[in-house]
Amino acid sequence: MPNVLTGVEIRELSTPADLEQLTRIFDDVWHPDPGNRLIGPELLRALSHAGNYVAGAYVGGRLAGGSVGFFAAPVGETLHSHITGVTRIGLGHNVGYALKLHQRNWARDRGLRDITWTFDPLVARNAFFTIAKLGATPIAYHRDFYGDVRVELGGADDSDRLLVSWPVDLPLPEGPGSDTVDDLLSAGAAFGIEVADDDPQAVIGLDRNTTVVIPVPRDIDAIRRTGQVAASRWRLALREALAPHFVAGAPAAVRFLRSAHYVVEPALSNHGP
Repeated sequence: MPNVLTGVEIRELSTPADLEQLTRIFDDVWHPDPGNRLIGPELLRALSHAGNYVAGAYVGGRLAGGSVGFFAAPVGETLHSHITGVTRIGLGHNVGYALKLHQRNWARDRGLRDITWTFDPLVARNAFFTIAKLGATPIAYHRDFYGDVRVELGGADDSDRLLVSWPVDLPLPEGPGSDTVDDLLSAGAAFGIEVADDDPQAVIGLDRNTTVVIPVPRDIDAIRRTGQVAASRWRLALREALAPHFVAGAPAAVRFLRSAHYVVEPALSNHGP
């Protein structure tokens, strides 16, 4: 039955024909090097057969997106969502949201505790969706996580990823916060990246008790299409500004604003003296 919130129908997929179609969906979204597909139908078949999460989202009877996840450590507690993609057919139908809700219910029904996944922290729309709309918690910053992925959307940039955790019983956020960058700065926050003449530079040496506001481009894909050097400068600046907040044993408390800014709260205020 279609999802009552979005009108999107989610189905678990297992037949070779369906899995081949899902593979083509992922190819259409990421445009990978033909010799380096992100995932193939044979692996999808194995994952599905072994009881992992392989699902497709249908709009008007047409496959518009899909998601693949597999059981991860700790054993019996976690599902790792490896890949989720939505095509142009799904635009305006909240397909990604429907897939995540289905995935969360699927994990809960199997007694799992949380879902983890990674995303490119430079992609503002994904950061807002993951952190603000779903309420997932960033727990680690990984530098060049996949190495050379050779996909059109990522260009030739390093594949840095932010790892998040999403407890399956956590209530969904009622909506993004109403505070603005000006509000935060007035309350004593500081920028973690400063931009002059389109050149982003990380601000080094900020007091660890300071709330840090870190801007990212609203559309990094557009920057990548016009100049890989500019995109790489943003990558390095964000890495220097955000990665140090995820130290062992004391992950930062991170929010994301609709204005395309990460907000990193002081570690001391979240973890005690």
